[in-house]
Amino acid sequence: MNTTSSVTAQMVVDHYSALAREDDAKNTDHIKKVAESFGYAPEDLASIPEGANLGVSCGNSLAVAKLRPGETVIDLGSGAGFDVFQAARKVRSKGLSIGVDMSRDMLDRAQTNASKTSITNVKFILSPITKIPLECENANCIMSNCVINLLPVDEKPLCFSEVYRLLRPGGRLALSDILAKKEIPKALRRVVCWLHWRS
Repeated sequence: MNTTSSVTAQMVVDHYSALAREDDAKNTDHIKKVAESFGYAPEDLASIPEGANLGVSCGNSLAVAKLRPGETVIDLGSGAGFDVFQAARKVRSKGLSIGVDMSRDMLDRAQTNASKTSITNVKFILSPITKIPLECENANCIMSNCVINLLPVDEKPLCFSEVYRLLRPGGRLALSDILAKKEIPKALRRVVCWLHWRS
């Protein structure tokens, strides 16, 4: 990992770790309305533990995942478990929903959220999404909600190689993300890094 990639990764971890440590006194009604505008059904939102939806998604990868009972699904950048818990309900007790995140604080919050429910077919792994400690051909579906865009440009191919390695033959990738039409200039990226380290 080069210096720019290391700085970017640390900025992402710092930001999302701070979000994970916040209390739940945010505007939960607004967060719920945003999720509903992305197509999450009110009954699905009601089924997840309080504190799992931090309002940081940018779409709905579950809408295109077409999960079926008994499948294994991996959520890249799973945060507090928002999509993991909903996926667990869709794959039912014989399936498995795995969340992968590189923030220890996010995974701690996801584990706390898991302890609030009777959902037992979830698992959380501390790992970057570019090198996940799981066996090859492990998943029927891999999904990600507004996370891959946070990777430095040179690490995106590593992530997609991992997706290819982890998917079973005929497996699916369900993404909801932000796409830049052109690369952000290096000078602007340097300013952002400088401002981050100054704060």
